[in-house]
Formats: sequence, structure tokens, C-alpha cells
Amino acid sequence: MTVPFHNDWEPHLRKEMEQPYYRELRSRLAEEYRSGPVYPDMHDLFNALHLTALADTKVVILGQDPYHGPGQAHGLSFSVQPGVRIPPSLQNIYKELKDDIGCPLPESGDLRGWARQGVLLLNNVLTVRRGEAASHQGLGWERFTDRIVHLIGERKRPAVFLLWGKHAQNKAAFLDGSRHLLLTTPHPSPFSAHRGFLGSRPFSKANAFLEQHGMEAIDWCRTAEPTGGEEAAAGRERGGS
Repeated sequence: MTVPFHNDWEPHLRKEMEQPYYRELRSRLAEEYRSGPVYPDMHDLFNALHLTALADTKVVILGQDPYHGPGQAHGLSFSVQPGVRIPPSLQNIYKELKDDIGCPLPESGDLRGWARQGVLLLNNVLTVRRGEAASHQGLGWERFTDRIVHLIGERKRPAVFLLWGKHAQNKAAFLDGSRHLLLTTPHPSPFSAHRGFLGSRPFSKANAFLEQHGMEAIDWCRTAEPTGGEEAAAGRERGGS
């Protein structure tokens, strides 16, 4: 069984999801979800791909695996559900966002606003057991996400890859650094952020690259999805009804 992405990922990933390794992965995941809490919820598993189509992807932010606390993960790397306390790694990302381009510190850890603008928020491994970081490494997700990164790397249009930490940087093997912009730093975790992530200015560098190649810059200050009122106001500003 394949997942209906309802965008251009579907024809590219359909064959991948029919491979023996992926069928084995699905079987293992079904058992894991039955035996205890696994994050994110099954309905949120592919949110990164649902929200950011292949053709729309301008920037890729690669995480390791989902947050393993209750109510946090919702299928987007580094993002947490609205109303959830902002995790330490995301706090450091927000600190760098403020220092780099002056964005006010967001009150929410929900990054769907980035995803809607073409920022693919992809984890290396897409599931995790409650309270057990890296518990689903080696199940097969790495091969699946390798394929996703490879597909972006094959496109004619270049993209920016923010490779924070060793797991993300391993994906660079599939990418042509002369065509795409590969920005590598330590992970934004409190254990490593001060070794080169803070002060790396990834957001302004990404936007400079996008504009240099004729693409619209990301509004990095718009992290969460707008509310209904904010959408209406934005529509009026654009001349909409």
C-alpha cells in the first residue's frame, strides 16, 4: 500500500514504497505502533512531504529523528505542535534566526509556515518510540529519506541544504555541491550549538542563494501558519478580497 501524497512526490516515491525493504519497514512499524506509543501519530508521519512538494522545495532542513516526548512531533523536523513548549534545539535555531536576520523570537515552535513556503523539514528517520531517542534507526527509514534527498539533488533547479550535524551531513554524498548550496554546521542542540551553529548565519545565506538563482526568498520570520484573521489581512494587503 502506498501513501497518497496528492502532489508530485507520489509518482516519484510510489516505486520506492513497493520495494521489499519498505514493505518490511511498514510491517515493523505496524508492530511498533501496536506495542506502545510511537511518534509522530501515523496521520502526521509524512507531513513534510504533504506540505512541501518536490517542485516547490527551495530549502531542505534535515533533522535526525522526531521528538520523543508526548504531543511534540508532528512530522516536520525541529517543529512541534502548537502550544507545546519550544525544545532546546529549536530555541537555538530561533536565537540564530534573530541574530542573523532580526526576526523576533517566535512564541510557537510550529514551523508549518516555513513548510508552506518551500522549506522541506525532513528527518533522517521518521518515527521514534516514546522516550527512546534514535530507537527506530536502522529500520529502513534512512534508505527512504536518502531517496528523497537524491530526488531533490537530481533536479535542474538548485536548492539549499542546511545540514546540521553528522546525520544530516551524511546525506551530502548524494548532492552536487557545485550546483546546490550545502551549508554544514554542528547540530543546534545545546551540546553542540556553540561549536559553530550559532553565528553561522544560515538563513541570510540561504536567501542570498535563492535570490541569486531567481527564486523568491523565504520569509523566515513567518514560522507558524497564519490564523484565519491573519490570512484575511494578508489577502487584503495583496489586493485580494
